Amino acid sequence: MEQAKLIFRDKEYLLPVHEGSEGEVALDISQLRAQSGAVTYDPGYGNTGACKSSITFIDGDKGILHYRGYPIEELAEKSSFIEVSYLLIHGHLPTVQELEKYKHELVHHSLLHEDMKKMFEGIPSTAHPMGTLATLVAALGAFYDDTTKKSDIDANCIRLMAKMKTIAAFTYKRCIGQPYVYPNNKLSYTADLIHMMYKVPSDQFEVSPLIEEVLDKVLILHADHEQNCSTSTVRMAGSSHANLFATVAAGVGALWGALHGGANQEVLEMLEMIKNDNCDYKKYVNLAKDKNSDFKLMGFGHRVYKNFDPRAKILKASCDKVLAKLGVNDPLLEIAMNLERVALEDPYFVERKLYPNVDFYSGIIYKAIGLPVNMFTVMFALGRVPGWLAQWKEMREEAGQRISRPRQIYTGAVNQKYVPIEQR
Repeated sequence: MEQAKLIFRDKEYLLPVHEGSEGEVALDISQLRAQSGAVTYDPGYGNTGACKSSITFIDGDKGILHYRGYPIEELAEKSSFIEVSYLLIHGHLPTVQELEKYKHELVHHSLLHEDMKKMFEGIPSTAHPMGTLATLVAALGAFYDDTTKKSDIDANCIRLMAKMKTIAAFTYKRCIGQPYVYPNNKLSYTADLIHMMYKVPSDQFEVSPLIEEVLDKVLILHADHEQNCSTSTVRMAGSSHANLFATVAAGVGALWGALHGGANQEVLEMLEMIKNDNCDYKKYVNLAKDKNSDFKLMGFGHRVYKNFDPRAKILKASCDKVLAKLGVNDPLLEIAMNLERVALEDPYFVERKLYPNVDFYSGIIYKAIGLPVNMFTVMFALGRVPGWLAQWKEMREEAGQRISRPRQIYTGAVNQKYVPIEQR
């Protein structure tokens, strides 16, 4: 095995070198502290490989995203969200028989225990949907045993995939004060999600094939994204052998943040701000260019992709289809399209590769189909479930899997002497 040499305080340490299947190189420091007493310092773990994984590969410089070796462009064009979820969780594309069995299991596990409705009723209707989602996902652990038997693990993965869309739809109905709509076993996964969210019990309702197609594509594009904040949270929580539902609830909490899954919500809030300022988008473009301004255009550029976000390329075409089909007349969407044009044509943005990202287009799509802004991140979470499950399973099945325990550089006080309270 290739080795790297580290010289520290006049001593040499040999570090094993690992190379991934796509040529990624990592220096193994797992024994460094035991050998030298030193730890590495890497805020945010941006340069630290915390695991080996065969699930997702990203090359941000080249704008590449692969699930299990398959290009995201090919999966988005030819596959379905359910087929992609099977691929991520089980490691291979399903046969016809495997896919039919998987669909059947998802359909027949989509109902929630009736006691869970009481939990919904105990949460204020004004609560943020992500808080409701995290609460109800964690609550599933009270209804289903969590053991290390493979059959139980597989069953709970099915349950979570199936029930997540029902929880998401019920959360939406709770927010808007409408009665819950139960799952329809005759519909596809994505069509049933739309049906549960938009149908009013007394009315006839037909799912639009275009909206079903586009939402399915959005879910595929959000299904996994390597070791991001929420996925790393799922792995870290799961490393303690917390039950699956509590572990995924932790991931939901991490995804909630504005710097992560809440980014598409931030896009719409920015558009709303521009609308309230006489729709003067040029003013905000200029502010984004001004180095003395703190304003940032949300939904442009990506921390990982130094090129165009490959998911955004796919979603742009879907976004254009939805807007053309629905003919939505909304000043927010008009502002968004103006910002997109500027970002794709203005040398300032082009040279810095500040292209519209997946959050920009997904936010526009959600707005166009009438979703309230605070539901955007719930949709992100729903799409990310198969990735979380795949990463959790991979971590739990790893030989010698250890509990996560990062180190720190302590910078606090030393040798403090306790002073009794009456002398303070």
